[in-house]
Amino acid sequence: METTLPTHLIGLAVHPNSNKLPVVQRFNVYGQLQQPGVLVCGLAKIHHIGGVRAVAREIIPVNSRGNSLKANGESKLQNAKLEGPNGTTTMPKDLGTFPVFPGTESLCTAITVIAAALRVVDSQKKAEKEKQAEIQMQIGALRRGMIVEDGLVYRQTFVIRSYEVGLDRTASIETIANLFQETALNHVGMSDFVGDGMGTTHAMMRHRLIWVVTRMHVQVTRYPVWGDVVEIDSWVTSSGKNGMRRDFLVRDYSSGQILTRATSNWAMMNQDTRKLSKMPNDVRAEISPYFLDRSVLKEEPCQRISKINDFAPYIKAGLVPKLHDMDMNQHVNHVKYIGWVLESIPQSLLVAYELKTMTLEYRKECSPSDVVTSLMRPDPPFSPGIELATDLSSNVSSASPPCISDPCIISKGSLQYIHLLKLQSDGSEILRGKTEWRLKEHYLQM
Repeated sequence: METTLPTHLIGLAVHPNSNKLPVVQRFNVYGQLQQPGVLVCGLAKIHHIGGVRAVAREIIPVNSRGNSLKANGESKLQNAKLEGPNGTTTMPKDLGTFPVFPGTESLCTAITVIAAALRVVDSQKKAEKEKQAEIQMQIGALRRGMIVEDGLVYRQTFVIRSYEVGLDRTASIETIANLFQETALNHVGMSDFVGDGMGTTHAMMRHRLIWVVTRMHVQVTRYPVWGDVVEIDSWVTSSGKNGMRRDFLVRDYSSGQILTRATSNWAMMNQDTRKLSKMPNDVRAEISPYFLDRSVLKEEPCQRISKINDFAPYIKAGLVPKLHDMDMNQHVNHVKYIGWVLESIPQSLLVAYELKTMTLEYRKECSPSDVVTSLMRPDPPFSPGIELATDLSSNVSSASPPCISDPCIISKGSLQYIHLLKLQSDGSEILRGKTEWRLKEHYLQM
């Protein structure tokens, strides 16, 4: 039989038929006891609610007699204590007034103490939620950038760390590419359509689709150095019927000087079949409102990259993906391909020259079990000043370590190379690339 308690406060009750730790029942706001039980002042060794445990001073048997409650025993509930993560609190004597029915004074006192305990619990839970919300807001401010230009451009700042630079204190091209990836994912993360994984949307998740990069072009004016703060702007637009283009503009945060311009093309792949897919209409409807018709490049990069045969002068074989090279899309991350391209370049050349422009065409994904070969040749093959590079090594794997004090300076002009990454198992291409190199500034004055 349902019995109404003589209070409008929230109370607690436990079943009397359990010889173990009883299960706590909670009244509704009108204090309705769903079935007869034992009313407990506090929750000693029974439950932790919101990180607060009440120390019981008295257990009061309760019997149901029609529409009334009779409490057996005498109340000894003064100075009940609440034990929580921030210490122990003694309940005040004045806990408020409420209607008292004849014969229920002890019961009403118990309900009052428990109600006060619950108010303390609710207050601590609210304070904890507010604290966590503030922490998450602070973390978000550190992790994320801002949306500018009517919500179409994402902007984020980064500090160049010591582990992101090389022997000359400048950031590597892989560092720049990683910052591009981080900026793109954070941009999607601040959008309303964000789903799960590497920048997927809700509609893409329904269709089992993921983004894969198909082409990237980077133009570097100046590399940032250790301790520099860079500001990266990024935006997206359409690329053909089924693709998307994402542009990046990197500035020096202090001076506003443009350091790097880059553009990338992306397509959708079915994560089950691992084949490229057309863009579904519901996906296009999600992302098209964020398109900005703007190009970061002043002129379009080269459209076609020549193929390299197996007789390239520079070859690095046996490149194997490591576990940390994989990303959340279950394949080798596209930034790792850049490192493999650099593997076939003689190190003595890398000491004196820095990458000026880079164009990459991604043709096939790479799995953890694949073994890759990196090939490189000058472009054009017999251009003046470049053919001397073939004297450095016929096979990069047998090249001597770089001589930092006496670098190999082939020409004070730019050097251009064609690159190829292929699988050793069947020779299938996974990437074609083209790079242009310039002599580092301090070597120009020698």
